[in-house]
Amino acid sequence: MAEVLVYVDHVDGAVRKPTLELLTLARRIGEPVAVALGAGADATAAVLAEHGAVKVLTADAPEFTEYLVVPKVDALQAAYEAVSPAAVLVPSSAEGKEIAARLAVRIGSGIITDAIDLEAGDEGPVATQSAFAASFTTKSRVSKGTPVITVKPNSAPVEAAPAAGTVEALAVTFGALATGTKVTARTPRESTGRPELTEAAIVVSGGRGVNGAENFGIIEALADSLGAAVGASRAAVDAGWYPHTNQVGQTGKSVSPQLYIASGISGAIQHRAGMQTSKTIVAINKDAEAPIFDLVDYGVVGDLFAVVPQLTDEIKARKG
Repeated sequence: MAEVLVYVDHVDGAVRKPTLELLTLARRIGEPVAVALGAGADATAAVLAEHGAVKVLTADAPEFTEYLVVPKVDALQAAYEAVSPAAVLVPSSAEGKEIAARLAVRIGSGIITDAIDLEAGDEGPVATQSAFAASFTTKSRVSKGTPVITVKPNSAPVEAAPAAGTVEALAVTFGALATGTKVTARTPRESTGRPELTEAAIVVSGGRGVNGAENFGIIEALADSLGAAVGASRAAVDAGWYPHTNQVGQTGKSVSPQLYIASGISGAIQHRAGMQTSKTIVAINKDAEAPIFDLVDYGVVGDLFAVVPQLTDEIKARKG
């Protein structure tokens, strides 16, 4: 069976969930070979093997942390040349898409970004994407070279599938461009204790109807009762009620959770573009004519200041 390269997104050896989802998809089209780079790369092997990686290629060098993107592209290209894979899968983060695009240019291959599903085809992997603000679903495949595909988080289940996970050192030669952009400082992001927005299985978002930063506490309370991430519409972010890092939409982050709860959000196309692929959508809005209700699986017409606290209390009571 052909091998499939999977780029590993990890933090000091702790593998992030989107990578484990990629391993599930990779097993549909071949044998996953994981590529882990940087500090803690060797420590990723156990969990990668548990989820289907037949081989783990590792490399560590100062360039991976001291410079942006290009050293990682050099390493992934080295892995590609060593393995000759049937496809290369990369998590669909901002960095992941840049790595994938640069790799595709280097190896002369086509690229598919933001796939939400992947299946084997007679002429290569077939990717499913949402297009035009998720108004259409398309199926496509790369017709030139080795497919390079980025996949959105929450597009596949995380499934245990124990494999050998043999660790091999990856020899990497850095090109002249590898040291072109140096990282001069890093500031750790303040932790909220909540899941990462783009990776969360449940997202609770607030919009213009929340009517002030001081009222986002009820959105956070509902999110915390569900173990969810907190999102916000552009209107709420532009008003300064919530950080831009939590914006969901065309000019913010794209999410695809199992459950998305929109509170006080009208459902403008820009917001829908960032959450329309959610598996189940619930909306709470006092305007029965709000466009969001055209999209949802379940809708509650009512004042969010009455509905959301009751929902939070009910969830806590059932969990208790």
